[in-house]
Amino acid sequence: MVNKHKFILTIAGHDPSGGAGVTSDIKTFEAHGVYSLSVCTAITVQNDIKFKSSSWVATDTVTAQIDILFEQFEINVVKIGIIESWQTLLLILEKLHSLNPEIKVVLDPILTASAGFDFHSNEEQRLLDRIWQLCYIITPNYDEIQNLYPELTVEETLNHINNLTNVYLKGGHRRDKKGWDELYHSSIVVVNIPPNTAEVFEKHGSGCVFSSALASNIALEIELEDACRNAKIYTEQFLNSHPTLLGVHQKTVLK
Repeated sequence: MVNKHKFILTIAGHDPSGGAGVTSDIKTFEAHGVYSLSVCTAITVQNDIKFKSSSWVATDTVTAQIDILFEQFEINVVKIGIIESWQTLLLILEKLHSLNPEIKVVLDPILTASAGFDFHSNEEQRLLDRIWQLCYIITPNYDEIQNLYPELTVEETLNHINNLTNVYLKGGHRRDKKGWDELYHSSIVVVNIPPNTAEVFEKHGSGCVFSSALASNIALEIELEDACRNAKIYTEQFLNSHPTLLGVHQKTVLK
């Protein structure tokens, strides 16, 4: 029975409200018809409007969860959300590649100072190139891309990272052309992806939804540019599914 499933793994935190993290990823995966496996990296105390605290799951426990899943299931695509530090992220990426050298990792870089990331540390920045090389694509927003290399412009940062991996830059935080996204892939290709709707409702966990929708498309072996467009459409439908901060996931038919 398990052989009939196409498996996909999320490695992320737990949000009790179900709007973000592993719960949101699972909902998105299932809506795309792929079977979701999950590894928890943090237990958060939050709802859709308030974040109080988080407790990190021990790294050994995270990697043990990964190991036992790979013993049983064929996993070719992984979505990664919140991780404690650059060092922990690198360890997880190396673990995944040791278990499947062809693994495709979609990294949603939830990178905040409260999550242990120091963007001005030279030691941590030296890890970044190796991290990007172990990812298939990263999905930052404009705020996140500006934090990654504080001494570089956004354009310089994008050029640097795109020499190492693919980048989907989300445009929800743009001051100009709000909602216009950009895909940088194959080191030389830039694709503008416009919004498909004039307005959307803001949602808790929208970044998680997009990255897990993209990972689902990749797991279904859809070409990257089409996968990105499909993920954007799915996310917009999610954003407009309900006027509150919590959206509704609907099964999708991919073209």
